[in-house]
Amino acid sequence: MTRQYFGTDGIRGRVGVHPITPDFVLKLGYAVGRVLAKEGAQMCIGKDTRLSGYMFESALEAGLSYAGVDVAMLGPIPTPGIAYLTQTLDMLGGCVVSASHNPYYDNGIKFFGATGEKLDDEIESKIEEILDQPLKCVDPDKLGKARRISDAAGRYIEFCKSSARTLDLRGLTIVLDCANGATYHVAPCVFRELGAKVITIGNSPDGLNINDGYGSTSPENLIKKVLAEKADFGIGFDGDGDRVAMVGADGTLYDGDDLLYILAIHRKERAVVGTLMSNLGFEHALKTQGIDLIRAKVGDRYVLEQMKANNLLLGGENSGHILCMDKHCTGDGIIASLQVLIALNASGLSFKEALANLNKYAQIMINVTIEKGAVWDTPKLQAHIAKLTHNLNNTGRILIRASGTEPVVRVMAEALDQTLAKSTVADLVKMIQG
Repeated sequence: MTRQYFGTDGIRGRVGVHPITPDFVLKLGYAVGRVLAKEGAQMCIGKDTRLSGYMFESALEAGLSYAGVDVAMLGPIPTPGIAYLTQTLDMLGGCVVSASHNPYYDNGIKFFGATGEKLDDEIESKIEEILDQPLKCVDPDKLGKARRISDAAGRYIEFCKSSARTLDLRGLTIVLDCANGATYHVAPCVFRELGAKVITIGNSPDGLNINDGYGSTSPENLIKKVLAEKADFGIGFDGDGDRVAMVGADGTLYDGDDLLYILAIHRKERAVVGTLMSNLGFEHALKTQGIDLIRAKVGDRYVLEQMKANNLLLGGENSGHILCMDKHCTGDGIIASLQVLIALNASGLSFKEALANLNKYAQIMINVTIEKGAVWDTPKLQAHIAKLTHNLNNTGRILIRASGTEPVVRVMAEALDQTLAKSTVADLVKMIQG
């Protein structure tokens, strides 16, 4: 069933523009409660640091209560922390108020089931069906109650530390960039309590500065700080803490493909799951080590589907969503970075040494803004893609796809030659824009 509101990572958009409005979010909470509810059901609600989070967590709480569901309020906490607490607090499900790596003026809602995993497409479609129905309040004595979990962050900190029991960070200096987001009060505690000297940037959220010049999607300040402090590592998270990028002592930035490669080699995996965006050079490097790359659709939910289907423990996206299923049920930036540090420590290698056999192709991507409902995937475009692919002479690839979280078309080309990759993308963008 085609979903009207849910994308690859919940529902997301600009605050105040339908559907990211208080009245819609109240209905959404009610619909989720109706679809998932059972007697004595509880759901938890967490959020990142956006100013609008206060408004939307209240709207969700009201909607869930109207459907007869009790609510546990977690406050600002990383998305994977909400998944963890959904499991350990025996919740019906979890709600996340976040727009991840987007600016403060966007927000969104996503949900976890009782296992801490994201809801599947079928359940999201059932929720959308309820959204079209009138609200019907439960009996007054059946209304949901709300309570606050005051030690939510502390529970999650201990969980992160437990995922890296063998890791001793004493003697290391690590710069953490928390994107002025949900990891600001969690990540520094984790790394300090594991022994590192921690230097923080992007850890003073004011409701408006989330992802603004900081975090995994804006790593320039992290690189500068690592070099200025002569730190051993830099680690950058996104606004809700499910993505990570890392920086070596020499200021080199490493993305999800780099980190997955290090983990796959360390763990001696037979296969890992990436996405359509995973670099071709990453795939070839894995192959030389006897490791297969299985490509999923873009979105960590689809990575997880393929991991389950193939009974695999490791997967992720080059954007920095990394899933270590022996450690957590969802992508977790803090846990992924700890696992990379464990791998490097075990090998005794630096980032550069560990990645010596990974030669990535030049990958150029441009986002083309489109109007909702606009037709961009035409036969003419497909014919042109075939022609350009032929020009790459089997030494590259082209991928064009609509984003599941933003009103854009992502145009990507890979090639051994960066100039060729750039010219290919420019050619395709020109055709899409007309």
